[in-house]
Amino acid sequence: MSLVRSLGIPIDSIEATVVSAPLPLIEPFDLVIFGGTGDLAVRKLLPALYHRFVDGQIQAKSRIVGVAREGLDDAGYREQVRAAIEKGVAHVAPAQLEAFLAMIAYRSLDARKPDGWDDFARLMGEKPDHIRVFYLSTSPEIFTDICQRLGSLGLNGEGSRVVLEKPIGRDLASANAINDAVAEVFTESQTYRIDHYLGKETVQNLLALRFGNALFEPLWNAQHIDHVQITVAETVGVGHRAGYYDRAGALRDMVQNHILQLLCMLAMEPPSSLAPDAVRDEKLKVLRSLRPIDGANAAQLTVRGQYRAGAAEGQGVPGYLDELGSDQSRTETFVALKAEIGNWRWAGVPFYLRTGKRLPSRVSEIVVTFRALPHSIFDPTSGPLLPNRLTLRLQPDEGVKLWLTIKHPGPGGLRLRHVPLDMSFATAFGVQQPDAYERLILDVVRGNPTLFMRRDEVEAAWNWAGPILDAWEAGGDTPKPYTAGTWGPSAAVALIERDGRTWAEESA
Repeated sequence: MSLVRSLGIPIDSIEATVVSAPLPLIEPFDLVIFGGTGDLAVRKLLPALYHRFVDGQIQAKSRIVGVAREGLDDAGYREQVRAAIEKGVAHVAPAQLEAFLAMIAYRSLDARKPDGWDDFARLMGEKPDHIRVFYLSTSPEIFTDICQRLGSLGLNGEGSRVVLEKPIGRDLASANAINDAVAEVFTESQTYRIDHYLGKETVQNLLALRFGNALFEPLWNAQHIDHVQITVAETVGVGHRAGYYDRAGALRDMVQNHILQLLCMLAMEPPSSLAPDAVRDEKLKVLRSLRPIDGANAAQLTVRGQYRAGAAEGQGVPGYLDELGSDQSRTETFVALKAEIGNWRWAGVPFYLRTGKRLPSRVSEIVVTFRALPHSIFDPTSGPLLPNRLTLRLQPDEGVKLWLTIKHPGPGGLRLRHVPLDMSFATAFGVQQPDAYERLILDVVRGNPTLFMRRDEVEAAWNWAGPILDAWEAGGDTPKPYTAGTWGPSAAVALIERDGRTWAEESA
């Protein structure tokens, strides 16, 4: 199998040996999705569970219970699930779908009203030996109410876990309030704060890439790395989420959780093992080592923008204010910032982070640029001698790309070319990569918290992000406008180019 393509010509120099092995069977469980009719459940969670069922990891005796306020019965909810899977899954086998739907139940509940909770408790009591996973795919404002109900019904026993979707609070105080309330019912070991970016194959491969290869770890430091870029770009606007998004903004929605978690996985010290707390201890050290960005330096180190009407994916699209239905808003839909980690490994290495909506391409990637060679032996006419660069793609095509300098084939003298060794996971291993939620949900059932945020991680992330928000609020300025379909405001380009660098956009 060819993994390397340089100059557009396949080179059969690297091969992936794929050994098929049965996937481990998961012991029977009850998964309760609060917010079971919501967008996340319909688009992500239920198709993810279907995939794991089809692949033989979920036993038919397990149960999936949707909970929401809509007045549905089991049959009505199953039809919603059927429609979601037929829409969101490429190949659906009718017999397997029917077997999966037989596992589905529904209960109409309001977290703040007592009606129906006793019946829900009876349903849970029918399978007392099952692991219980309560997935809170709801507004964080009712996390406390749901947990209190579960506790009062005695559904928080040793075999129970609770999954908290982000965002956990909108600042440190509100995050602590939520965590305190949940901790009254569920222990820290029972609490799984989910960030689906940590379930992506490329993020998993950061561990293997760094700690499984003698090639990279000796170079993974300030002596050899010039800078790092992390980009999470979306082509979509806020759409029907405008109300939520205007209360959050890009920094709360993406930077404080997703992007900081990627940064931690990239920059952490080697853990002593892959034990959950060994990995999370090292991530925490990164968060606590981030140099502060506050009122004294936020204007120099951060850029925020808000998209205006423009074009996306070949079509005209409205601006943010049009989608919001307002004539003014200080909420940012784009953030770029320059972060630094104050420790021996990363001293002086800038981490350029950016995320935004209505950008030209949907792409999430980490780009590690190594330092230039201290001396070139080549004649200037041979061509530019560019720094090596390692690109880790999270979406849309998960994979790894390593840029190297080689000689252009053929006569005519020594001509240098900068070309990639490009490995797509789907191409290399001949399988469709599972969605991040497929891995993470089963990790909850297994009781493996490695890829979930510990409470002190959440606090450390807010301790760093909070002063940025405070500085923006105190500054009183509005986000800089940018046209939909562009890479954000021009100030984001200036942020990196005044350091003599530029944004890497070859994947875009």
